[in-house]
Amino acid sequence: MQLLYGILLLMTFISAAPVVAAEDEAYYALSGSCNLEFPRDHGAHPGFRTEWWYYTGNVETEQARRFGYQLTIFRRQISPPGAARHWPDPASKWRTQQLYLGHMALSDIDGKGHYSEEDISRGVLGLAGVRQTDGQVSVFIKNFVIEIGSKSHRLQATSKKFSFDLFLKPIKGPVLHGVRGYSRKGDTPDRASCYYSFSRLQTRGEIRFNDQEFAVDGLSWMDHEFSTADLQPGIEGWDWFSLQLDNGSELMLYLLRQADGHLNPASSGTLVDENGSTHHLSLDAIEIETLDTWESPHSAARYPSRWRLAVEINDLQLFIEPNLADQEMRTPGSTGVTYWEGSVFASGQARGKPVKGKGYVELTGYAGGAKPTK
Repeated sequence: MQLLYGILLLMTFISAAPVVAAEDEAYYALSGSCNLEFPRDHGAHPGFRTEWWYYTGNVETEQARRFGYQLTIFRRQISPPGAARHWPDPASKWRTQQLYLGHMALSDIDGKGHYSEEDISRGVLGLAGVRQTDGQVSVFIKNFVIEIGSKSHRLQATSKKFSFDLFLKPIKGPVLHGVRGYSRKGDTPDRASCYYSFSRLQTRGEIRFNDQEFAVDGLSWMDHEFSTADLQPGIEGWDWFSLQLDNGSELMLYLLRQADGHLNPASSGTLVDENGSTHHLSLDAIEIETLDTWESPHSAARYPSRWRLAVEINDLQLFIEPNLADQEMRTPGSTGVTYWEGSVFASGQARGKPVKGKGYVELTGYAGGAKPTK
């Protein structure tokens, strides 16, 4: 699901595909339907203000050394589509409506370390952008590259501290959240996103860290969303969960936290069965309780840290806890947002049988600088 107030309004919630602009000078707005088609909609959707391609995963070596990783590239349109008509002719090669921002992170779970990098660039001169040809999509910002093909994905990301080169193969097809991809994020129909995921990606490749190279395999999750709508006033942030269970099912939840302490009714999720069939989860089908908290020594933000979760479909009952307490992301050089994004472990039961799982959790709005401005 798994973020941009400030420059990007930390995951400013996102809108949908075939839609119309209210005026020539306006950003595109949600028409109430997404009509997603693939591979077309793996690419960019200029005209919508906010979009991101988001990958997280849990992998390990043959010796069972565990790593979690994140790679996210955000696109932010900084002026409405019609504004380009007013540019001087010829326009500067540096002039663009598209800003790209990237976050990457590595959790060395057994070494108890979390490392992150960020970048930002205009979408010009080959520095950043989205290329789409013959069903292949490449999303890039300097040394962060996402390639989406018809049968596989590839992630290449390099920083001074660490890097990874990962090959991802979908085990299941794209999962459309909400109503065929139209995912409500607030009280009005326009506060919504087009949102789909690859919920189970077999992952193999290499991680380079501390002058060592590790061959790894495991599972990854991919989210792609795009929109124009700002976060609804009164919503302070969200808790997002993605879990891959060892019975072959997956679970996504996003819980929108209001200033009054309640969850917004638009909070929801998706349960994906072993065979790939999906079940939309409304808020009344979800029960969640925070069991512990963790205070960041860096930002002084206090985050939830352990949860009890119950979902009535499949009689799913889980306890979820971080694999590493400190997985806080601080991004002063790009989005200016502080949030928690980390690898987690789940255990419990489904349909009365024991089940375990791995996944990622994203927690926004807990650090002062991460609260929305609108």
